[in-house]
Amino acid sequence: MFFPAISGWDFFALDGSIPAMTSILIKGGSIITENGPVRADILKVDGVITKVGVVEDTADEVIQALGYIIFPGLIDCHVHFREPGYEHKATMKSEAASARAGGVTCVCDMPNTDPPTVTISALSDKVRRASEVTDCDIRFFFGVTSAIHLATLKDLWVSTSDELIALKAYCCGVKLYFDHSTGDQKIEEELIETVFEACAELNIPIIAHCEDPQVNTEAAKANIDEDVAAHSIIRPTKSEAKSIKKALALVAQFGTAFHVAHLSSKRGLEFVAKAKEEGLPVTCEVAPHHLVLSTLDYKKLGTLCKMNPPVRSVSDNEALWQGIEDGTIDCVATDHAPHTLEEKQAGKPLDAPSGVPGVETALSILLTRLQPETIHKLMFENPNRIFDLGKQGLVVGSDADIVIVDPTVKRQIHAADLHSKCDWTPFEGKEVRGEVIRVV
Repeated sequence: MFFPAISGWDFFALDGSIPAMTSILIKGGSIITENGPVRADILKVDGVITKVGVVEDTADEVIQALGYIIFPGLIDCHVHFREPGYEHKATMKSEAASARAGGVTCVCDMPNTDPPTVTISALSDKVRRASEVTDCDIRFFFGVTSAIHLATLKDLWVSTSDELIALKAYCCGVKLYFDHSTGDQKIEEELIETVFEACAELNIPIIAHCEDPQVNTEAAKANIDEDVAAHSIIRPTKSEAKSIKKALALVAQFGTAFHVAHLSSKRGLEFVAKAKEEGLPVTCEVAPHHLVLSTLDYKKLGTLCKMNPPVRSVSDNEALWQGIEDGTIDCVATDHAPHTLEEKQAGKPLDAPSGVPGVETALSILLTRLQPETIHKLMFENPNRIFDLGKQGLVVGSDADIVIVDPTVKRQIHAADLHSKCDWTPFEGKEVRGEVIRVV
């Protein structure tokens, strides 16, 4: 197995010589912290921040950042980079470039690839592939659909083997699908409780796609409409709420650290808020598309706004924004899930694959409505803590990526300007604020 270092630098060239040091000085920017912006210079030497504050040193490159805001490399804790198995849709390399262009330099990739990430060999292969990607630090969720996968996960987590310890460092938790979505990774119903119990014992966070299969099946049987808008009826808010409620009962029983993926509805949010009030170890995320797209957008976008869980009502949008403001929602994660335009537009609308790209556009969408320090919590501080990613902020001694953003830019999103291999966006023409100037 091949396990590259998660971070760090090779200090010797192949000929044994010591390469020349490189330095970058960022002058006059406003560093975004959890407590707000702080005006300071940053000196980075050979990839490590050596000074923060008033810096008078010379450097190989000086970037004038007055009027710009500066984030540590942002974290998207829910992406589908499609590799291996679906490289015609996207690759780790193409989507990492898209992420970096949007200020995201660390992502957590989901297991529904081909083969799925449910074995040691599959996880090792993904780690090897990710080691060849320079734009982004890619971590991976392990999938569990059957008992053998749970046994493998336990072996990974408790092994004293140097190889498995190294591999475990790339695994940020377990992903469960309570109903089918892309990749058909639905967990066996009778296994769910056992997984919650085991993850509690081993201190492994669970992230779950929360939709109830019985509710979805009944809604699908009752549906007679073939228009894509029926997708939101076939997978109703009741499905999400019921699934979250069932999972939270297991959290209360076992104390498992539990994260609700792509929360989409006011009803689901209410269950999460109540669980937090009761002190349960539950966190949640919302995707940008569930903040700004609604069932009203089916008319314009058609299958380009088809995803699981589906878009909801405008009132659900506003409830989720409020959930961000009051702190109930912990993270914004894009559920970046590219498909080709041909796949999206072929055949019957309800048969089109679910999922949309979003990793490159998230920051600008959020800057249109939120304060930068709130974004820092949603896309750095909270996901870093929840999934124990070990990322450092913009402090002396850190090797953090530095994202320089002009917050004054007003622009429209256009697919032609983006880097995802799928070459389309559900946010085409949307007015947003902010533009990533540089990532160093």
